[in-house]
Amino acid sequence: MEYEELLHRCFRCGYCKLTNDYYAINCPPYRKFRFETFSPGGRMWLIRAWLNDEVKTSERLGEILYSCATCGNCMEHCVMKFKDDLVRVFMSARAEMVDRGLIPPLVRDYLKNIYVNGNPYKRPENERALWAKGIGVETYNEQEYLFYIGCVGSYDERAQKIAGAVSQVFQKAGVSFGILGSDENCDGNEVKALGENGLFEYLADGNIKVFDKLGIKKIITLSPHGFNAIKNLYPAMGGHYEVWHYTQIIAELIAEGRLKSVPKELSVTYHDPCYLGRHNKVYEAPRLIIESVPGIRLVEMEQNREDALCCGGGGGNFFTDILGGGPESPARIRVRQACKTGADILAVACPQCAKMLEDASRAEGIEEHLKVMDAAELIL
Repeated sequence: MEYEELLHRCFRCGYCKLTNDYYAINCPPYRKFRFETFSPGGRMWLIRAWLNDEVKTSERLGEILYSCATCGNCMEHCVMKFKDDLVRVFMSARAEMVDRGLIPPLVRDYLKNIYVNGNPYKRPENERALWAKGIGVETYNEQEYLFYIGCVGSYDERAQKIAGAVSQVFQKAGVSFGILGSDENCDGNEVKALGENGLFEYLADGNIKVFDKLGIKKIITLSPHGFNAIKNLYPAMGGHYEVWHYTQIIAELIAEGRLKSVPKELSVTYHDPCYLGRHNKVYEAPRLIIESVPGIRLVEMEQNREDALCCGGGGGNFFTDILGGGPESPARIRVRQACKTGADILAVACPQCAKMLEDASRAEGIEEHLKVMDAAELIL
């Protein structure tokens, strides 16, 4: 297993599951289940024991390894020199399970749907651009930017509205962009996180060939997950592009005076998506967007930026739900944290986070008091 030599170096000090000030437990699976094997340090020891045949492969082992949301909190707060490889260690252990044919059924079904249908929703690929019908979004044809939507933005009803909102903001500011529609392929970020390296390479290679054939140089992504894949994973396969998350572009448009919003007297708090924040250090652009709206007051949750609690949707959990729901699920804890600020709006910058937190708000019975909105929707 890759990174196997790092396993013995963890001595389970426990910093990896906390916030910077040690105020709160910030590892989603450990916070929910409170068993040490669900913490990063415990998982390191468990993987080592599994590779040494001291622990046998079981359904329980699969649940533990795949409950990790790859949120990156452990990388942020580990005090050891190998901290930047922690999430890669867990992804490598999943890859080992894939190679041995031992993955949980929910993971197997997700990967099968991607392989067979090109998306996890089992929907035809020619439906990828239905969200754009009637709003004047053009197919890519030498525009300045490709707007890469991804599977969630293409097929999930809530995320489709966010894709539309971002597109309308771009149109309002005169941004030259186009989409691929049915020529777009799954970005593979979650496939990689779940350990199916061969399928990830197949997906990435397909996207890179399409991008290069069309001469695409600049890419804006809707999802932080697609942003992470194309920016950080594709270069190793020859895919070199200028890549932005849409919040970075909108923040630039605001700074240039190309966007103005109607004043709104609202209190807004912001949830940092893990793949935008901890994985890619984009913290300020979404906040600049929110604060650009006259009358809006930004109030921070106690856990924000590098200490933000994950919504629980990362690492494939958005689709497999191995981490599960209930009152102690990360998303429900997060909306309670947001509600505590007294904010009217919980702003997000990720379609997966939007869906997770909106569902959690309904489960908590606070949807009338705390509305979940994307940053682009605030601008509109």
